[in-house]
Amino acid sequence: MAKEEQIGFHKGALATLAKEREEFIKIVQVVEQIMQMHVKALKDLGVDLEAEAKKIQEQMSKNKGSKNPNDDIADKLKL
Repeated sequence: MAKEEQIGFHKGALATLAKEREEFIKIVQVVEQIMQMHVKALKDLGVDLEAEAKKIQEQMSKNKGSKNPNDDIADKLKL
């Protein structure tokens, strides 16, 4: 492949990837907005998310010494 063809190929790939990155950022922003709506709804319903997060962290630290990796998964699914 000629040098000019290689340069064109790489420039085209970068242009395509830059557009893909822009679209990915849009998707992440929409997901973040939806998550924030759910967080707000849970807070409005009286759910203390900080307490829930602390509980999960405590469970995870207790399970660190566990020899069965499925124990961690089972505990997380109980929430």
